[in-house]
Amino acid sequence: MFSCASFFFFLFHFFFICCSFRASAQIQNPKFLKSSCQNTTTYSRNSTYYRNLTNLLYFLSSRNASHPTGFQNATSGQGPDRVSGLFLCRGDVSLEDCRNCVTFSVKESLTRCPIQREVVLYYDKCMLRYANQDIFSTLQMEEAQTMLSNIIIPINQQERFRELVLSMMNNAAAEAAASSKKFGARETNYAAFQRVYGLVQCTPDLTTQDCSRCLETSINQLPTTNTGARILFPSCNSRYESYPFFNESAASTFSSPLPPPVSPGPEFSNAGKARSSSVLVVAIVVPVIMVVLLFIAGYCFLAKRAKRPYGTAPTFNHGDDITTIDSLQLDYRTIQAATNYFSEDNKIGQGGFGEVYKGIFSNGTEVAVKKLSKSSEQGDTEFKNEVVVVAKLQHRNLVRLLGFSLEQEERILVYEYVPNKSLNYFLFDAAKRCQLDWTQRYNIIGGIARGILYLHQDSRLTIIHRDLKASNVLLDENMNPKIADFGMARIFGLDQTQENTNRIVGTFGYMPPEYAMRGQFSMKSDVYSFGVLVLEIISGRKNNSFHEMDDSHDLVTYAWRLWNHGTALELVDPMIIGNCKKSEVVRCIHIGLLCVQEDPVDRPALSTILVMFTSNSMTLPVPRRPGFFNHTRPIDPLDSDQSTMSKSVAESTDDASISTLCPR
Repeated sequence: MFSCASFFFFLFHFFFICCSFRASAQIQNPKFLKSSCQNTTTYSRNSTYYRNLTNLLYFLSSRNASHPTGFQNATSGQGPDRVSGLFLCRGDVSLEDCRNCVTFSVKESLTRCPIQREVVLYYDKCMLRYANQDIFSTLQMEEAQTMLSNIIIPINQQERFRELVLSMMNNAAAEAAASSKKFGARETNYAAFQRVYGLVQCTPDLTTQDCSRCLETSINQLPTTNTGARILFPSCNSRYESYPFFNESAASTFSSPLPPPVSPGPEFSNAGKARSSSVLVVAIVVPVIMVVLLFIAGYCFLAKRAKRPYGTAPTFNHGDDITTIDSLQLDYRTIQAATNYFSEDNKIGQGGFGEVYKGIFSNGTEVAVKKLSKSSEQGDTEFKNEVVVVAKLQHRNLVRLLGFSLEQEERILVYEYVPNKSLNYFLFDAAKRCQLDWTQRYNIIGGIARGILYLHQDSRLTIIHRDLKASNVLLDENMNPKIADFGMARIFGLDQTQENTNRIVGTFGYMPPEYAMRGQFSMKSDVYSFGVLVLEIISGRKNNSFHEMDDSHDLVTYAWRLWNHGTALELVDPMIIGNCKKSEVVRCIHIGLLCVQEDPVDRPALSTILVMFTSNSMTLPVPRRPGFFNHTRPIDPLDSDQSTMSKSVAESTDDASISTLCPR
């Protein structure tokens, strides 16, 4: 009798035979990676711009647009309705694969970004970009997209691995910048039987200098704690992996120079009509095979569905490996044993939503186990679905959620364990604060910004943290920041998708005025909290530690007064003032004050904040008077339920709101 594995082997073997009987039938749809659809300007479907756009897209997807460099740019229309567009194929793919990727991306573009004028779509083999402005020969490094593999490099090997990757990538970048194709690929030995592969590419219309600058920025932003990562910019991209992901022979071949931009015209109206009859056959066969595969997969899943035996250490899934809710569900008794039956000796934290314990599974994996309070009214199905969503958030600056349990009437969340406690443990202790020099603090600020940017922009859905503060930033063994309790408000049934909420959660002093007073929250709410946190990191003082001292009620007020009087450096922690880059510190104070502006519109987005930190040439706006300036406590005269709000705020003033996942 065939096992499930045998069935799958047979069906997949048959599937590939069916799909390879003709060369034209081997074509597969490209894998979608990321998109950037700017909402700053839009268009309607009956506009001149839309007609110009469809004309441009039709041309780019036609064979007339194909070029051996895998790159083409074109324009359509005149004046304000003019559209500029381009495609860039990965430098090692064949001309036919390039055509197929571009054609597919064109078909998807108006679905993924239906009314936006500025669009970038990234696929595994190509990129499609268009805008209502000139984008040719112009360096564009905003809206970075980051992707990581799921496997972490062992800590004791990370420094050597980083040096190896950066050396390889910089060599590839030098090769790319000097070539007409603006493409470079390298590989190098990592261990006796392990190699690392790297690829970089710019749009070929960039100058050598602009390409070098773009790749340098891209490579410097590459996380190197994982076995693979990539950074996608509109003007360039870089990627490394522990497996050969590009065609090594094709990667070493460089093609002819760039064609000039063209304007699509009526002569291309009949392009691409020919279709092979074999494609129609595949279009029928493939769905049938997939239906059979899904049926067998469902059968195997139901046949083998059984809970992990008690006492077996769990194996945690990561990222895209999470395919079912049950793959995250852990045995309650195993968690009990790991935490010594939730003993007080294992307790490492407590917050408004439960207690946190350190646990060690039988395979040696250390975890932080949070027992949630039983007051939540959320249903089990909704709870599990939201756990899956949060567990898929993978970023080096976020604490990773590993699994959950819903047995014994308990709701339990299992996180990775972070050993160096929380940021406030070091920052607000006179004896320990000296362990954080300016370089470490600057790196912590940048890591927090990258983690929040991921939640806001690069994750699979928009997550608003709503309680960003020093006690919710944990520090790993290398003092790198990891944001904790991210997105947990979703799990507890609090409405995060609307503009308003009836219950105010968070920590007073970190809340922006519009949230504390009217319940309005957005991504700019986290920006305000981030600004307060930046000022705390620089000063080494809690936001609420001022009271009436120096005629300032809080750190934000105090920082603004110093800035307004031209004495911003008086804010800096005396522990670091003698060993810091004063210009760098002042710029961080400037950015922090921009983040705590009264009007959310005046606060920069996290993507802009990261550019502010990394680009000294960028001129920063002049900050205005911050929110809560001269206010002791926000009061909303229109609030019909003052008691609820007052209670929520009061519970948060001790800086221990919602939950604290920090080892103590």
